[in-house]
Amino acid sequence: MFKYHCLNPISAVGMNKLDENYVKTENADEADVILVRSAKMHEMEFGKNLKAIARAGAGVNNIPLDKCAEEGIVVFNTPGANANGVKELVIAGMLLAARDVVGGIQWVQEFEEDGDIAKIAEKKKKAFAGTELSGKKLGVIGLGAIGVLVANVATHLGMEVYGYDPYVSREKMATLDIEKADCLKEALRAGDLINISVPLNDSTRGMIGSAELGVCRPTAILVNTARGGIVDEVALYEALSRNELAAAASDVFAVEPPGVDMPLMSLPNFLPTPHIGANTEEALYRMGITVVEDLFAVLNGVSPRFPVP
Repeated sequence: MFKYHCLNPISAVGMNKLDENYVKTENADEADVILVRSAKMHEMEFGKNLKAIARAGAGVNNIPLDKCAEEGIVVFNTPGANANGVKELVIAGMLLAARDVVGGIQWVQEFEEDGDIAKIAEKKKKAFAGTELSGKKLGVIGLGAIGVLVANVATHLGMEVYGYDPYVSREKMATLDIEKADCLKEALRAGDLINISVPLNDSTRGMIGSAELGVCRPTAILVNTARGGIVDEVALYEALSRNELAAAASDVFAVEPPGVDMPLMSLPNFLPTPHIGANTEEALYRMGITVVEDLFAVLNGVSPRFPVP
C-alpha cells in the first residue's frame, strides 16, 4: 500500500484511477509521493518515505530539484498536457491587446444606461480602432510545446513568425515555417507582437529587462504566459507608461497574487489575468490522467515518461 499527499487539488478524473492500494494522507511526512501544482516546496522538509514528487503541469521552479536529487526523490511532470490551453490564452491576449477589446467593453458598460449610446458609440468607436494580426510579425521566445503551437496558429492567421530558441536548429525551424532569429534581441526587434514561452530558471530569470524592451518597437505588444520573473516588471512598467511599448498581456507575475497596488495594474495598456493559462477542463483532465499514470509507474519501480533531470 502506498500513501499520497496532495498539496493542490488534482483533477478527479485522474485521482479516481487510484485503487485501494493508494491511500490519501493529510500528513506529508508519511507520504510515498506528493502531488503538486503551484504550491511552493522549497521550504518543505521531506519525510523518509518520500519516493517521488508528481507535478501536474510543466514548470518545476516551485520544486527544490537539487534537494530532490540529493535525497534520491524522483520528480516528474506533465509537459504538453496544458500546452493547448496556454496557447489559446496567448492568442486571446494578442487579440485583446491588438483590438483594445477590454477598453471597448468598459466604455460600453459605462454608458449602458444612456439612451443615446448607439449615436455616441458611432462617434467614439474610432478611439478603439485596433490592428489586425494578419500580416504582422510575431516573435516567439522559446519553442517548446507551447511556443510551437503558438507559432503554428500564428502562421495560419497570416502572421510571419520569428523564433528564438538556442536549442532548436535552423533546419527544425524551417520545418515549422518559422524564421530563426540568431539572438534574443533580433526576435524582439522583429516582432509586432512578442510571446514569451520559456521556463523559469537561472538562465531565463530577468531575461527581458530594460535593455531588451528597449529594442522592441513602440507599437509592439508583449504577451507573457510563461512565468513571472522572466520579464522585469519594473522595466515593463516604465516601457508601457512611456509608450515605448504599446501594450502587454501577462498571466504570470514574480509574486502571485500580485496585489492591486502593483504599479502595472494602474496602466490601461496592461492586461493581467490570474495565472489561468492551464486552467481549462481539458488541460486539467490531461494533467490529472498523465500524472497519475506516471505515479503508478514510479511507485512500481518503472521510470516515468516525463522525468525532470
